[in-house]
Amino acid sequence: MTGRLVSVNVGPVREVEWRGERVRTGIWKSPVGDRAVRVRGVNLDGDDQADRSVHGGRDKAVYAYAEEDYAWWRDEGGLPEAAPALFGENLTTHGLDLRAAVVGERWRVGTALLEVAQPRFPCFKLGIRLGDPRMVKRFTLAGRPGAYLRIVEEGEVRAGDAIEVLDVPAHGVTLALMAAAVHDPSLRPRLRAAPQLPASWRADE
Repeated sequence: MTGRLVSVNVGPVREVEWRGERVRTGIWKSPVGDRAVRVRGVNLDGDDQADRSVHGGRDKAVYAYAEEDYAWWRDEGGLPEAAPALFGENLTTHGLDLRAAVVGERWRVGTALLEVAQPRFPCFKLGIRLGDPRMVKRFTLAGRPGAYLRIVEEGEVRAGDAIEVLDVPAHGVTLALMAAAVHDPSLRPRLRAAPQLPASWRADE
């Protein structure tokens, strides 16, 4: 299975005003064009997160969102301007159904090796980015969470790179199942089949 990297997006932390307070956030990201970006540690060069206690780290090092899901937001989700980097993702993909991605499957992107770790559940800062406090709930209900990825091997990525899906585990724990299990506790025992499940999810079992 092969997809394509549409855009690489990075951005520094900035301060914005929200409901009379100053809030630090790294959700504003911008495409870098066709230049290569180094993926290393728990981040991409030129990118940052404001609060590493809930964003970033090994199990949320890189965030991917699909071009196909942006098309849904434009056509059915009421966001006519939806385009790469709007949701703060580092990698905008094409040709992969991220909801069907299996926890622990690995992607070769450019010279980097990445591993699917978990779906995204946004905080209130997505509402700040979109200027709509209802956006967090809307995003969750849409069932199009995107994929957080671990960095297994450091390397460089650039727009146009192929995304080669490798080593797909047979346990069948998809990001869609993980997202559904948050709202349906009866599904949570099924998550234990994935040895690559982040520790934070095991603590909630």
